[in-house]
Amino acid sequence: MKESVVHLQGNTSDLIIQTHPVVEILYWGDKISGVEATAIQAVKRAVPNGRLDVDTPVTISPEHGRGVFSSPGMEGNRQGLDWSPVFEFQAIQQDGNHLLITTEDQIAGLKMVCELKLDSQTDVLQVRNTLTNLKSATYQVDRLAVTLPLPERADELMAFHGRWVREFQPHRLKVKHGGYQQENRRGRTSHEYFPGFMQGTTSFSEQQGEVWGFHLAWSGNHRLRSDVKTDGRRFVQAEALYFSGEITLSEGESISTPWVYAAYSAQGLNGMSHAFHQFVRKQIIQFPDHKPRPVHLNTWEGIYFDHDPEYIMQMASRAAELGVERFIIDDGWFKSRNNDLAALGDWYLDTNKYPNGLEPVVAHVRNLGMEFGIWFEPEMINPDSDLFRAHPDWLLALDGYQQPTGRYQYVLDLQKPQVFDYLLERLDTMLGRYDIAYVKWDMNREVVQPGHDGYAALDGQTKALYDLFDELRQRHPKVEFESCASGGGRIDYEILKRTHRFWTSDNNDALERQQIQRGMSYFFPPEVMGSHIGGRHCHCTRRTHSIGFRGLTALFGHMGVELDPVKESAEERAGFTHYIALHKQLRPLLHSGKVVRIDHHDPALQINGVIAQDQSSAVFLFSQLAMPTYTLSGNARLAGLDPTKHYRLTVLDQPASMRTGGVMKKLPLWLDEEMTLSGAWLAKAGIALPVLDPESALLIKLDAM
Repeated sequence: MKESVVHLQGNTSDLIIQTHPVVEILYWGDKISGVEATAIQAVKRAVPNGRLDVDTPVTISPEHGRGVFSSPGMEGNRQGLDWSPVFEFQAIQQDGNHLLITTEDQIAGLKMVCELKLDSQTDVLQVRNTLTNLKSATYQVDRLAVTLPLPERADELMAFHGRWVREFQPHRLKVKHGGYQQENRRGRTSHEYFPGFMQGTTSFSEQQGEVWGFHLAWSGNHRLRSDVKTDGRRFVQAEALYFSGEITLSEGESISTPWVYAAYSAQGLNGMSHAFHQFVRKQIIQFPDHKPRPVHLNTWEGIYFDHDPEYIMQMASRAAELGVERFIIDDGWFKSRNNDLAALGDWYLDTNKYPNGLEPVVAHVRNLGMEFGIWFEPEMINPDSDLFRAHPDWLLALDGYQQPTGRYQYVLDLQKPQVFDYLLERLDTMLGRYDIAYVKWDMNREVVQPGHDGYAALDGQTKALYDLFDELRQRHPKVEFESCASGGGRIDYEILKRTHRFWTSDNNDALERQQIQRGMSYFFPPEVMGSHIGGRHCHCTRRTHSIGFRGLTALFGHMGVELDPVKESAEERAGFTHYIALHKQLRPLLHSGKVVRIDHHDPALQINGVIAQDQSSAVFLFSQLAMPTYTLSGNARLAGLDPTKHYRLTVLDQPASMRTGGVMKKLPLWLDEEMTLSGAWLAKAGIALPVLDPESALLIKLDAM
């Protein structure tokens, strides 16, 4: 069988795939021409001494049976047999940039279908593999991964670590030998290891270098790895992580990997983010309508479990005065829920707290011109609850073991039809009875021993969760959902297909949020990133920040406030009003533009911005996170604007301390005089920066003349 090559072309990147004699990605990178038979022959690998006598390709599912000694693309067995499959090309279907490539091992009785899509507008590559058992005997699948090759020059990796209230913390490492692997076994996407990373050329940065970004769209356990073979070849693998015995296939049954989304950029991390953001906006997010993202007030840090309808209505009145557009009642509204020790699962209104029902509160909020939202944690149950006392067998657990609680709660087994139906009925009833426009869907614990009928079942639990969301959205298509899992514990593209916003972190500390939000920005656009102005004293860190720093930090996302507006001082309320109004003014740009992060020599200063898609305007935020390294902060080169246009520079917000005996005798002139600068000048020479106090920020706007 002669060789066959498929050339998929994006807007800025190309993908070249050989389909037989083996299925192998030959090239993935910048746009390329001259793709012809001679050129393909030019990249055929040599066969070195001291090894096998034939070339060993890293196929779309690398096989040990071909002599590939690194991590295979799938692992499994049929009662100890058929454990080393070799998949041979069978067929290819092509519809533009969409490929279905079928391979098969007739001896092992297995079929593998690789589906690839290269989005021609955004250059995001989507890949998933589907394995089918063709024999009568059951096949146990231990692993099934998506494998993508990288060139030898991609020798530096950037990934994320974290924990509760400190998500999306980046780390870097060189990948010259061996490799890198991260695993998550916590039952949700996790605070610790976001299922995505970037690999690129040495010292790639926000604006420079080649970068390949990867994201596994899966809300359960996962494994990501980046390997360097001893011959220098590199590849990335991404997969759902299965517990022992979790996946078994009867004859004709199939299992698919989650979708892997990947993007190549020759313009550093900014180019990668732009591709992902545009793809998410076009292909993932499904807002019920095209209205602006409403500014939130969430009651949690304002009142916690202390619910008094009259007082909540006072809060709503004050919230409306601040400019809030959506008012959300958090935990504590359902019966016997006075702390986090009891009542999860009993999703009935607490008539002691709400003797007149929820209707007066909802009507008051709606009459103020705001939408009404409410908190649920459907997947969870407290041992001290009527539901648990009636149905202790509804847990996702293994019989005979005393499973540890987390936040004093257990997980319900959504794969049990009676559990699924109960939760669907409760949420459907609440959403049908009240004028609820928004649900904050929380998930506050990790999953231990996820057993269903004695078998490992985290994969099934995750898919059942998706089914519950899908059914609720079909019944209530106008209701928006927030994905919250103690903050940022469940953030990925697959859950985003069913939700409309992420609660980025339970931490509202503006200093911590600067890094958390920057980390999230690599894969997600601002309009799905919940970012709230908290109270002056942060509840998580006990740190104190000015309203200016808090307000500007929350500006670049889906803004909200997390507090009790009744108790705030007039000065604080004026600050909230100001930053909410500023957010609304900039919201059309922030939620549609191109996110940029600017390289700067001093890590104590963080610069980020949003540029309009037509380059007609931009906003940039200069955030001083710590003491400046030098006595001067140097210049900021603001790339991304039209080099042929001139832009009027306007200061939108600045620290009060900058002009009241600060650390400068003289400010840069543009802070006091209107200036018009070319896009070319802004990109190459930039503007001189003032010296800012630690934990303060400055906001400017640029408008094309």
